[in-house]
Amino acid sequence: MELSKAQIDKAGRALAADSYADEAELVQMEDVFDAYRGAHLQPLSETTSELQHMLSNYGASYYIAQRLKRKPQIARKLRRLTVRLSQLQDIGGCRIIVQTNADVDALKRFLEEQVSNQSVFAIKKFTDYREKGRDVTGYRALHVLLERKGSNLELQIRSRVQHYWAESIERTSVIYGHYLKEGDGSPQVLEYFRCLSDAFYEHEAGREPPLDLRIRIDELRSICEELIKKSDRHKVFDSFVNEDIIRTLTEKERKSGSGLNNWILVFDWNAGAFVSWDIVSRSPHAAVRSYIEYERNFPAAEGYEVVLVGSSEVATVRQTHSHYFGIDSYASILEGLDVAVVGFTRKIEIDVGARQILAVLRRRKFWGRSTVTVETLANHLCKNVLAFDSSLQGLLDRNYVMKSTLNGGLSLNVRKKAEIEASL
Repeated sequence: MELSKAQIDKAGRALAADSYADEAELVQMEDVFDAYRGAHLQPLSETTSELQHMLSNYGASYYIAQRLKRKPQIARKLRRLTVRLSQLQDIGGCRIIVQTNADVDALKRFLEEQVSNQSVFAIKKFTDYREKGRDVTGYRALHVLLERKGSNLELQIRSRVQHYWAESIERTSVIYGHYLKEGDGSPQVLEYFRCLSDAFYEHEAGREPPLDLRIRIDELRSICEELIKKSDRHKVFDSFVNEDIIRTLTEKERKSGSGLNNWILVFDWNAGAFVSWDIVSRSPHAAVRSYIEYERNFPAAEGYEVVLVGSSEVATVRQTHSHYFGIDSYASILEGLDVAVVGFTRKIEIDVGARQILAVLRRRKFWGRSTVTVETLANHLCKNVLAFDSSLQGLLDRNYVMKSTLNGGLSLNVRKKAEIEASL
């Protein structure tokens, strides 16, 4: 579809306003938006692959993945910044995570040299948010604006600490019900993240965060935990995802061959679990069609998040998009500052899949002698639990679920009823 800038911006205005003259215009504007966003995938994938090739000579550890910006995010950005759709520079984005802030500087120098030796894509601009932090939130990263055959692409380079902060605020935003990175939410929660970002910056610089800053973080921590708990609309603040999912997907990835794969992730924030995680075509056009179909089937308004991610190793997504998995604590910092917030450092004792299994068994009243076969539970009642075997094994190890010596059936342990109820 050949699109003019006027058509693109008209579609952007309709998306931002969420209003259309009639059904025919709705279809037309959505088609224009989908085509424009989708046109970024091919140059993005080609650029990510070339960056990976460059980084093969880098000599230090890193994680790299790409994504197309989600439609709800684009709509909010158009409303918040009053910019035109054709002016957005981060519809196609790539993310590189390195170990330290010094590594961000080293990678910047490395890429400047490497990119200057080729003519396929160019660096247009660096925007460095690391020293002062961006706006009221304290977001820190180095942004690189790339240009490839007329398409603008954004590369974010973050240290692990900067990435930990960004993923933590992302997860908390969904749990809390406010878009914190966009300045939406309680001033106290926003201040907490700003202070935390400042403390992390001092730590990465090799300095002890000032005492008054650490005291303020402690003051805000308990306030924020209560605010977030009370407004946790999806009730997933303690959820985390079983790592066996990654092992299963790695097998699927191995069968697809080497190279950059497109994955569609569907995360249900109501349950704190993946609904689907599918490898889709490497063809940009086919991958975008799949993305559009998934978005329509799993609407954001109902608590779903649909993401199109590209990576050469699916295990990388565990690092680059960790807010879906339950944030791992960055122990060397958090222990030193003695800070925590809901969704950051806690992990419940059973994973999301195990919770789902418990819920089904309780709802179906499989207690004690009333049993269900493993096959029925796995293939029918709990068929959406992606890492069923390991989740079930965890429940068996804790004696929450028992296996009958007579028929091999499964049931809940009556003696553990109080603990099971507490878990649910």
